[in-house]
Amino acid sequence: MKQLGEILIGQGLITSDQLEKALFEQRNIGHSLGRVLIDLGMLTEAQVVQALATQIGMRFVDLAEATLDGAALTKVPGAVCRRHSAIPIAFENGRLVVAMSDPANVFAIDDIRSASGMTVIPVVATRTDVQAALDRHYRADGELDELTTAIEPDSDEDDLSSIKEVVEDAPIVKFVNLLITQGIQDRASDIHLEPTEHDVRVRFRIDGVLHEVMRSPKSIQSGVISRLKIMADMNIAERRVPQDGRLSVSSNGQKVDLRVATLPTVWGEKIVMRILDNSTAMLDLADLGCRQVNYDRFSASFGKPYGMILVVGPTGSGKSTTLYATVNILNRPEVNIITVEDPVEYRLAGVNQIQTHAKAGLTFAAALRSILRADPDIVLIGEIRDHETAQIAVESALTGHLVLSTLHTNDAPSAVTRLIEMGIEPFLVGSSLDCVLAQRLARRLCPKCKQTYQPSREALRAAGLPIEDGHEIPKIYRPVGCSVCSRTGYKGRVALHEVLPITERIERLAVERAPSAAIATAGREEGMQTLKQDGLAKVLAGVTSLDEVLRVVV
Repeated sequence: MKQLGEILIGQGLITSDQLEKALFEQRNIGHSLGRVLIDLGMLTEAQVVQALATQIGMRFVDLAEATLDGAALTKVPGAVCRRHSAIPIAFENGRLVVAMSDPANVFAIDDIRSASGMTVIPVVATRTDVQAALDRHYRADGELDELTTAIEPDSDEDDLSSIKEVVEDAPIVKFVNLLITQGIQDRASDIHLEPTEHDVRVRFRIDGVLHEVMRSPKSIQSGVISRLKIMADMNIAERRVPQDGRLSVSSNGQKVDLRVATLPTVWGEKIVMRILDNSTAMLDLADLGCRQVNYDRFSASFGKPYGMILVVGPTGSGKSTTLYATVNILNRPEVNIITVEDPVEYRLAGVNQIQTHAKAGLTFAAALRSILRADPDIVLIGEIRDHETAQIAVESALTGHLVLSTLHTNDAPSAVTRLIEMGIEPFLVGSSLDCVLAQRLARRLCPKCKQTYQPSREALRAAGLPIEDGHEIPKIYRPVGCSVCSRTGYKGRVALHEVLPITERIERLAVERAPSAAIATAGREEGMQTLKQDGLAKVLAGVTSLDEVLRVVV
């Protein structure tokens, strides 16, 4: 049998000098040669594992690229696969092909043979790829279905005295935990539990689109809802009015916060859980897909010591994430940043965050009046909802503070007219407002399966991308679907931006109470790229598809 070092040199992956260095390091620390090569940055895990497979005469499988046979997956329970870091991927001549991170583990092979009742052909894969494949394919759905059969049916009458026993029932607790875990694994932004006449529908919002995950028996409804209410510190006896709460869970060693909202419907209370990934709060504007031309225009505004910056768009367009990304850039020890939010979605280190409380009288306006006496440099307002909040925000911007906030409008020019409609004097709008950033979220094409094609000249023209006769039609990408993206063709989202700096010309238009169409025309003439133009630029760059841009931008 050839030595691992010989194989790696023969494949041209390392040089003799690199091998000598790695062997010297190995003698000092005692780790395997493969681990040393990875730690030194000479090779990737996949390269080492592939070489080891060659050494022992076994096949190597790249699970990120491979298409797994669904029938093979059903042959072995998920618990067995996770225990041995192995996953069945295909059938071959009546035998079961199993990808393993440790194919020499005879106990694992015996367990899988017993569970499947089939002869096992082990192949080699990296531990990272096996774990990712297990997370993708061995969903909790089967376990959830099993649990629903273990939950006792509801009685016709509600007995509040026994509710504690119901919600602490082991199947109920496990069902809720699995549901949240599955939502986090599937990269869902929201989990919907919707009671219907005969069952409970569970849907996940993934990359902005709702997907039905399962339908559970009606019998689980009251127990699951009560369990979630207790976890989120809500009143379980109140079912007639909407409630809000918050809970925290641990997933793969990371803390994840969930914002929980209930809504009474004719068939019972609907629950929506917004999953708040704290890593999102640490994103940079570049991570959100902000192109350099838009970043330069936007950064020129938030680099000023005072003025008001608005991020606008519909609900769920990533406005808060963009504001947090901006605050991360501005957050320095010499700066006092105070935020007023409803609710506080992400906790930011070094930032003073205030949660509004309407019942206690702590509204946006009341909080703003107070924090201006707390010597802030930068003020973040979660949302401008009324005239009073808008008035104080404008006054703050005019008195030497940098004010960041959000507003619900369809595009950047409409924000100017919207503030005037809220009762702010036009000359104050022009003087205080420094920049408006409009935003939408489009799904990213899956990098593993996206496919190039050449659209027709007419299709591009209809989309707003004029290609003159005689000019070459560019190649763009379209979604295909693979195991990595759950057959959707998309994975993750990218922001589309429209940045409108408030210049002297636009300030004059605001004072004249000009319509948003006139402001938009002026903005385009001064270099503003519209949401659609930014989206089409990302289509040409292969980031998203033409259909996706047309779906989210008019």
